[in-house]
Amino acid sequence: MEIILKEDIIGLGYKNDIVNVKSGYGRNYLIPTGKAVIASPSAKKILAENLKQQAHKLAKILADAEAEAAKLNGVSVEVTAKVSATGVLYGSVTAATVAEELAKKGIEIDRKRIIMKDIKTVGEYAATAVFHKEVKVEIPVTVLAEGNPAGVKAEAKAEAAQEAPVEAPAEEAPAATEEAAE
Repeated sequence: MEIILKEDIIGLGYKNDIVNVKSGYGRNYLIPTGKAVIASPSAKKILAENLKQQAHKLAKILADAEAEAAKLNGVSVEVTAKVSATGVLYGSVTAATVAEELAKKGIEIDRKRIIMKDIKTVGEYAATAVFHKEVKVEIPVTVLAEGNPAGVKAEAKAEAAQEAPVEAPAEEAPAATEEAAE
């Protein structure tokens, strides 16, 4: 079923987009709630005329979205969470968690505008904030272990440092025994 969206619906499309959806979803949810109309030929003509008349308004909406996105340039989020010994989180870091951390920094953004998969391990990730269909911003998200600000990163560096010196003397040892034998 082809419909015209009357508002942005995350995961489906943006206002004034023509999209295909399953008939039941369109008839039972989108149309009765006023979020969409059937894309008949007359509705498509009306949409085209409205888009012509609203071109300057759409440009302002795009400019506003770019201004909001500019607030997020250079912003990164650090989340501390309880972690097991293997580096797996107790729970997960979600878009709501990222929105809360941004609010602490004075940047209000709806959690529904943040797209990311749930994070279940310590490390560095990226979340995407969508302000407009043409304006998207990547937000770096760093998950740290609670109680240890350096988190598992420090443990990984320590393990790498321990492994490297162990290998080097092992290679030198056979050479030293050969020299001693001569």
